[in-house]
Amino acid sequence: MEKVTMADVAKAAGVSKSTVSQYLNNRFEYMGEKTKLKIKEAIEELGYQPNFIARSLKQKRTSMVGIIVANITHYFSTEISRAIEDFCHKHDLHAIVCNADDDPEKEKKYIEMLRAKQVDGLIIFPTGKNNDLYKRMVKQDYPVVFVDRKVENLDVFSIITDNTDSTYKAVQHLIEKGHQNIAFVVQPLTVSTRIDRLAGYTKAVAHAGMEVNPDFIIKASIPELKSKIEQLFSLAVKPTAIFAANDRVLLAVLEFLKEKGIKLGKELELVVFDNIPFAHLLEAPISFIVQPAKEMGKKAAELLFEQINKSNIPPEVFVFPSRMM
Repeated sequence: MEKVTMADVAKAAGVSKSTVSQYLNNRFEYMGEKTKLKIKEAIEELGYQPNFIARSLKQKRTSMVGIIVANITHYFSTEISRAIEDFCHKHDLHAIVCNADDDPEKEKKYIEMLRAKQVDGLIIFPTGKNNDLYKRMVKQDYPVVFVDRKVENLDVFSIITDNTDSTYKAVQHLIEKGHQNIAFVVQPLTVSTRIDRLAGYTKAVAHAGMEVNPDFIIKASIPELKSKIEQLFSLAVKPTAIFAANDRVLLAVLEFLKEKGIKLGKELELVVFDNIPFAHLLEAPISFIVQPAKEMGKKAAELLFEQINKSNIPPEVFVFPSRMM
């Protein structure tokens, strides 16, 4: 079967090829409803599929953007990606989502692959380990926005939340409730979010006139977390509260507490910094620091869209406030 062309559509609709081209590019300023309907019916009847590659070469745009998520298992990352995709859908952009697994090498491959496919821009949850690659994109004025994490010494659009301040306030609240032994549980300090949240914790403890106990700061990978938490609870002085730095850490903490029969609210208080979809279903008294994921995702998409459309706006870091629930 021969491939249906734009000329075939034009002939069937009784219009010129340029009119069909205007229709496909959503340029309806001088097109009547009757003409639009005839073209629509011709496309459907003939089963015409536009050649997006040829069109992108002509327009020097692919109408595709890439989203490189550090770790898609975080619900917060999924929420942001959904908000970005919603924006793209409304603006006739196609979003390609890639999961880097917090692996700099994987992130590098995705950046190179997406740029080779000539996507119009990238939204990245950066691992922070591909600085030369990041700098090259900025130097080339390639549209890019960083989300959730910031990279030092790089002049790039970034969307983050107030990690240090929100953690400080949450730990301060625990101290005001009488807690003296507050543990902080986090994955290795390889990205800005974890570093900033730990900074908020140490700041709150120090401002309260208390000593920061290094034994109460657990830094470990997810597979190692449970054994590290067990060591924490084997100390002579045990924590009365735990600050879990994100949702994956929370799951490790909850698994340990369930195995040991430790009751939340009675023996231990728990705060987690992350958006948890099942939070309202939990009977256990847990406090959550919730980030405005939808607003952050929408802002990231808007900033990328402005860059793609050559808006001459200087890079800026946008800090969104989180709230405790």
